[in-house]
Amino acid sequence: MTYEQVEVPDEGEAIEVVDAKNDELDVPDTPVIPILYGDGIGTDVGPAAQKVLEAAANATGRDVSWMQVYAGESARERYDENLPEDTVEAIKEFRVAIKGPLTTPVGAGFRSLNVALRKTLDTYANVRPTYHLEGVPSPVSEPQQMDMVTFRENTEDVYAGIEWEAGTDEVQQVKEFVEEEMGFDDTIHDGPVGIGVKPITEFGTKRLVRKAIDYALERGRDTVTLVHKGNIMKFTEGAFRDWGYEVAEEEYGEEVITEDTLWEERDGQPPEDAVVVNDRIADNMLQQILTRTEQYDVLAMPNLNGDYLSDACGAQIGGLGIAPGANFGDGLCLAEPVHGSAPKYAGQDKVNPTAMILSGVLMFEYIGWDDAAQLVRDACEATISSKQVTYDLHRQIEGGEKLATSEYADAVVENIEQLA
Repeated sequence: MTYEQVEVPDEGEAIEVVDAKNDELDVPDTPVIPILYGDGIGTDVGPAAQKVLEAAANATGRDVSWMQVYAGESARERYDENLPEDTVEAIKEFRVAIKGPLTTPVGAGFRSLNVALRKTLDTYANVRPTYHLEGVPSPVSEPQQMDMVTFRENTEDVYAGIEWEAGTDEVQQVKEFVEEEMGFDDTIHDGPVGIGVKPITEFGTKRLVRKAIDYALERGRDTVTLVHKGNIMKFTEGAFRDWGYEVAEEEYGEEVITEDTLWEERDGQPPEDAVVVNDRIADNMLQQILTRTEQYDVLAMPNLNGDYLSDACGAQIGGLGIAPGANFGDGLCLAEPVHGSAPKYAGQDKVNPTAMILSGVLMFEYIGWDDAAQLVRDACEATISSKQVTYDLHRQIEGGEKLATSEYADAVVENIEQLA
């Protein structure tokens, strides 16, 4: 494919998809990987992550042919648009990419550039592994107990929410329909009202839960927990729970067992190597990630619940500055950190790039470079454990060495070379 707005590297090959549904890829030793630095601090953390990931690839006998693409502020400066078609097409063609944070300008036509990119690519599973790195300050006494992976549905619920503004003719029409045609005449208070609709579909639910169960089986995880508010929203979040169980019961045979069956037929003893699927109410789950942290492995949930739960998990291991993430579709991965663009710190070479670096770990795992992925994670932990940290952690660590963003990346690279 010929691109007008981005340049394809002379070296490297595209990752080929063998089986999109099962994420089977044919990965060359030097794949072309699009990288989007992003807005604000993305111009600092993007190059830092690129340097670290390239070092890990080289240390394991491989290389990455980086292809820089643009969206947000960088795209507006070059092309006077927020999300160039060439950026989207490049990610689709090369199948695996990494990006920094994006900021949506007021009046830009998007609710969110991040959401627009995810929906355009149909990366329906937002995946956030949450684990503690030794040396990172935490608000809890035993942060090492946290080792969960959240699967957040990425295309519906509030991401596909339809809203009508208070005081408009449209909201009045909806109100009258709900009250007069549907019979809910005692539900809405008098006076101005905003009304929203959140769709949750069988299709969207099942493909997310399928992704979560597949991950648990591939990675040796014990449980997948469906997190919902089905006790109140019975036909949306309750349906999410029911459809999730249908996937577990109908598609996996003896590899997967539900919690009810586990106790009814096996006295709580799961078959060897089987994944147990259970469910929890969302508000209760917010308690249990604190009080019963070790009991949970993989969490699957609708979009809004996933937003709350993943951030709450991140708080236990030191905050979003070190929290990685990635968006997965069928045969496609777009890795990205959880944090925002923090424009007031942009260009100061001071912020923590760990979240974007660890997002690259997810990307490497996806293409089967588990050795490079582990090397990056170990090197980040070794750097932080030695108290070589950026300003955000330095102010919490006694006797630490404060490093700039670029210096921290250099320190991680040095540890990669020592650990390899």
